Amino acid sequence: MGEKTVIILHSGDMDKVYSALIIANGALAMGMEASIYFTFWGLMRLKKGELEKGPLSKMNMLGLGRQMIKQRMNKANVASLERLMNDFKELGGKIIACEMTMEIMGLSKEELRTEWIDEWGAVGSYIQEARDANVTLFI
Repeated sequence: MGEKTVIILHSGDMDKVYSALIIANGALAMGMEASIYFTFWGLMRLKKGELEKGPLSKMNMLGLGRQMIKQRMNKANVASLERLMNDFKELGGKIIACEMTMEIMGLSKEELRTEWIDEWGAVGSYIQEARDANVTLFI
């Protein structure tokens, strides 16, 4: 079995979603397997039309900080979250959506970008992924 990176994405903050996708894409580019377990506020970013809508984790300033960071990212030609997600899937990345979070938050599968989701699971799904991973992260 090859090397593997497994990330729990608990946060829905824009910068943290960026971090998860950049690290996961980096792992895939280095020949590793990579999976992201979306749970709680991270799962909210898988709702249709919501990937790019998370707040900034620090200095959000009612959205002004987020807007300033987005402008700087655009100027630096940083890929959008949509692009990073599509790259992640094209490179073979795996997404697990937390079913317990769906139940708690009142989400249905129809509300989510099901074309990105490889598995619907709970903590056992994450543990199964992480048990033989070389890198595990909680973001």
